[in-house]
Amino acid sequence: MGRIFEKRKHKMFARYAKMAKAFTRIGKEIAIAAKQGGPDPDGNPRLRMAIQNARAVNMPKANIEAAIKRATNKDEKDYEEVVYEAYGPHGVALLIETATDNPTRTVANIRMHLNRAGGALTKSGSLDFIFDRKAIFKVKSQGQNLEDLELELIDFGLEELNEEEGLLYIITPFRDNGAMQKALEEKGLEIESTEFVYVTQPGTAKEGLTEEQQNEVLRLIEKLEEDDDVQNVFHNMA
Repeated sequence: MGRIFEKRKHKMFARYAKMAKAFTRIGKEIAIAAKQGGPDPDGNPRLRMAIQNARAVNMPKANIEAAIKRATNKDEKDYEEVVYEAYGPHGVALLIETATDNPTRTVANIRMHLNRAGGALTKSGSLDFIFDRKAIFKVKSQGQNLEDLELELIDFGLEELNEEEGLLYIITPFRDNGAMQKALEEKGLEIESTEFVYVTQPGTAKEGLTEEQQNEVLRLIEKLEEDDDVQNVFHNMA
């Protein structure tokens, strides 16, 4: 019975850690959005989007309000959004999104993890040929005709429209996320969450790695994601 309890406890703590990380990440998104566009979500599309993401992961209302309050507190340091580009072990390209109040600390930690894994930071813009940035809107399906909806959304940057388990996944280039958000809201569609991701361009995925080599890369990504300043890590490993 003790061994079973230990396994359950491990899973429970892992779940709590993942939830805490999600709350930290989204809390920073809320604070940055409120700082840039004001604390009223009705007049701040980015804040409205961040609050939607918070609700999607069941973030308590008190946490949301605290993040907004933090942004309006003049004594608090502002978060700075920085994307670091790097190569990990075996030539795998990495994009590391951060939100930090101390970039010196953040870059030192990232460099430490990379060095230990046999990777290194690279120049900003050097991975532009590998990654494209996309916005993915997760919208509750209302039984729409998908062909008609696709035609309606093309003018707002729609690239892909898929339906899965009662949800619509609407994908646009990052530059069109504002126009698409406005279009979906005007059509009365309920946006459950929005995610900005980097996807690998055709022909640039890193292939041919052994399982052991892939695990080395994944261990590095896990270490990076555990850092409180890191929001997301993207890679081009096939």
